[in-house]
Amino acid sequence: MGFDNEASSSSYGLDALPREDTPLLKSRPLSSQTKTFANVFIAIVGAGVLGLPYAFKRTGWVLGSLMLCSVSILTYHCMMLLVYTRRKLDSVTGFSKIGSFGDLGFAVCGSAGRAAVDFMIVLSQAGFCVSYLIFISNTLAYVFNNSSSNPILGLTPKSLYLWGCFPFQLGLNSIPTLTHLAPLSIFADVVDLGAMGVVMVKDVMIFLEQRSNLRAFGGFSVFFYGMGVAVYAFEGIGMVLPLESEAKDKDKFGKVLGLSMAFISLMYGGFGALGYFAFGEETKDIITTNLGQSLVSSLVQIGLCINLFFTFPLMMNPVYEVVERRFCDGAYCIWLRWAVVLAVSLVALMVPNFADFLSLVGSSVCCILGFALPALFHLIVFKNNLSRKGIAMDVGIMVLGLVFAVSGTYSSLMEIFSPTA
Repeated sequence: MGFDNEASSSSYGLDALPREDTPLLKSRPLSSQTKTFANVFIAIVGAGVLGLPYAFKRTGWVLGSLMLCSVSILTYHCMMLLVYTRRKLDSVTGFSKIGSFGDLGFAVCGSAGRAAVDFMIVLSQAGFCVSYLIFISNTLAYVFNNSSSNPILGLTPKSLYLWGCFPFQLGLNSIPTLTHLAPLSIFADVVDLGAMGVVMVKDVMIFLEQRSNLRAFGGFSVFFYGMGVAVYAFEGIGMVLPLESEAKDKDKFGKVLGLSMAFISLMYGGFGALGYFAFGEETKDIITTNLGQSLVSSLVQIGLCINLFFTFPLMMNPVYEVVERRFCDGAYCIWLRWAVVLAVSLVALMVPNFADFLSLVGSSVCCILGFALPALFHLIVFKNNLSRKGIAMDVGIMVLGLVFAVSGTYSSLMEIFSPTA
């Protein structure tokens, strides 16, 4: 969302309207290894971390930790598949006009490839924003109404706060360029990290005061549910090509990416485990609501709401790039943007549980986008260079991604529509 590599071709003028093969991304200054590490961290870490303690409650802390580790390794491998695939194509043409996942899809499979990637990116990014609205409305209802369901002006507290945000989101999402949103991104990341630190400290203090009964393994029935949450938490594959493009030392990009993923895995595992250790079977779908309604807790929760409120337009920007390219020849269209915000808000009203929706998005879309498509593109480009083992690995990842997508989607939908959801 917001990184771009301009194509080295005279056919792409500065004022030309974007075509099917026009890269979305424009050039940026090259990044040091430290900045690349930070950019990977920012691109991946988001609201999904807040649902990890609840996922650990469902899956058990050992199984949850193993899932996070496995998903992290698989996500890293698939990210590098995209990097290797682009490098292979670049070596053939002698220059790169592949700046994004969608550009790679077009280079490998033509219009169908770009359409598949665009469709998945729209669903995943919109899904993230639905989860943001669920978190904001549920959290504000908890902080200011103590989770009461008594109607206010004929609306439930969740509906009231969600529609209260709606006109402001219309304004923020009307901003045509990411340049003006950059300060909001920095603010959101600082708030997110600060809130996570406060939550983890509180978890440790509570765990030392009371020891809850803990489960190590939750059983096979919740396996796909946990996988969906873990995949959601690590989703960020759409940013790997732009990040590699702006890395100063591209030969060491894989190492930096691996270190970033390892660090994020440890942080996620610690956050999920500490939250579950502190509250046990009382762990809620949004861990911050377990902290009570003290001043510090309320400030943390409100801070996270502000964070996600301003992150919403940033995450929606890739959606607007795709839909405006598809329906408006790349021209800015405020009415189309407002219609998308309305659709996202309506979906958020219908989903009651934050963590269940994380699992749904992670299973249904992120498994295809993060696993199946990178393996498919790699297989197509390297089919004449791969050993049988390499072919088997790519095919295995594709099948795994599809199995996780179908099974996880079914499991998540059952959770969402169950009577206790």
